[in-house]
Amino acid sequence: MKKIVSLVLTLTIILCSTLEAQRYLSKTFTAITVDRDIQYGRNYTVFTLSDPMIGKPTSQDLMLNLYHPTGDMLTERPLVILFHTGNFLPIGLNGSVFGTVDDEPIVEIANRLAELGYVVAVPEYRQGWNPISPSQEAQVNTLVNATYRGIQDARSCVRFFRKDAIDGSNQYGICPERITYWGVGTGGYISTAAAALDTYEELAILPKFIGSDGIPMVVPSIHGDPFGTSYGFIPGEPVGCDTLSLPNHVGYEHDVQLTVSMGGAIWDTSWMDKEDPAFICFHVPDDPFIPYKEGVYIFPTPNNIYPTVHGSYLISEKANDLGLNKTFKLAAINDEFTAAANANNDGYEGLFPFIRPTWVNPFDTLGSRYSEAAPWDWWDFAFWETQAHPSCAGTPPPGCSFDFIARLNNRDASETKGMTYIDSIMGYFAPRAYAQLNLWSPACAAVNTEEVLTRADVSLNVSPNPTAADMLFTSSEENPMQRIELFDLSGRRIKMISVNSSHFVLARDYFQAGMYIAKVRFEKGIIAQKIVFN
Repeated sequence: MKKIVSLVLTLTIILCSTLEAQRYLSKTFTAITVDRDIQYGRNYTVFTLSDPMIGKPTSQDLMLNLYHPTGDMLTERPLVILFHTGNFLPIGLNGSVFGTVDDEPIVEIANRLAELGYVVAVPEYRQGWNPISPSQEAQVNTLVNATYRGIQDARSCVRFFRKDAIDGSNQYGICPERITYWGVGTGGYISTAAAALDTYEELAILPKFIGSDGIPMVVPSIHGDPFGTSYGFIPGEPVGCDTLSLPNHVGYEHDVQLTVSMGGAIWDTSWMDKEDPAFICFHVPDDPFIPYKEGVYIFPTPNNIYPTVHGSYLISEKANDLGLNKTFKLAAINDEFTAAANANNDGYEGLFPFIRPTWVNPFDTLGSRYSEAAPWDWWDFAFWETQAHPSCAGTPPPGCSFDFIARLNNRDASETKGMTYIDSIMGYFAPRAYAQLNLWSPACAAVNTEEVLTRADVSLNVSPNPTAADMLFTSSEENPMQRIELFDLSGRRIKMISVNSSHFVLARDYFQAGMYIAKVRFEKGIIAQKIVFN
């Protein structure tokens, strides 16, 4: 398949020529199993069919689909939680051809990740807000609360898997220390906010989240805490009609180690701090709906002046300033996807801008142009071209339809085009996730450059690490090192050294600056150690 960039990505993996060595960097599995309708929680939604925009609170079972490699023998695998787009409203009602766990790009990304060896959860999350209210403040308030519920559901989903992995049977075969949020469009608002918002006060202190009456738009006693671990009740409502929030899987952590956003944004980068995970962002800089830098969330209604949000550029700028994406830089990844991203990302690691053309707006006699939003998108063209869109002003399909409106911002949409962009997205993601999640180590643990990665009963000291000079490997006299193998982060073995000693000096002259993996072999086994040359 033709790539977005001009060269073909080749990830040659030589780690012992085993299945485990190849996985996570290149396609390893061809058969994928999908387990549908797994319940990960239960909470209250304001969406009802009788009042679809903002109805009475109703209990909703929260379900997900799980993608995983068929016949995979590993039992501690990284987990990706993948959120679909949809404007926090059901498909069709949201004016879009997207909004379900079965959206074409979502299914493709889930399958691609599972082919690499990941477990992928695609959850439903609660919907409902009021974009057509005559009150601008009501629109903003209900939209903020919709995002808040999405954050709660995301964190409940993490805790569901972590609870099963730590205190259950780990029936889903995941590593609880290697979890990634991945959001597409509206799902990107969820993935970024759930990764960054640490306290309720971080939200409540911002003026854009305070109503004209001086009361915050979100109140924990009413809406529950931002973690999804407390009850929330509407004051003055009768029992049974008053509940807005239920706690799910209390007592387990909801932190993740990596966040991915495709065409998403965060309500405010002030939520980000040095304790957050790394961020990978894909975005069309001219996206007309979700700003690349700073702007308002756009929903096609007469009143859409919502609070400003911060897009992928500002997220990546902050992530780099905080050092959250330093692993990407230390990994010194050098491939055509990185080159394509770096050509337009102003040096911000983890940011991949997709430069796309604009399209003539057929509704505008002055010849104004529409910008493209999501080049990775495609949909069931045959079905949607038969469905009348509310914006068509009486023009029936096929003259105007959901397909017609969707193509205003993606004129040359096709499955081939969408697949091509997903090729680049996966090519950029894979080596960065490999480094950030420590997937080169068989141990299911959050690790850093100072930690023993396997067989902690065998001593190993590597110092200084990182270094700009030579590096000293030492072990106990009782457990001398037998051999040191050095690999780059594409999995390519670049050097093998016979040691048979308790001391070895690794000369800096052998290496370019960057991150490497040292596999130190002892009689009892292997210790994998991240090393960094500055």
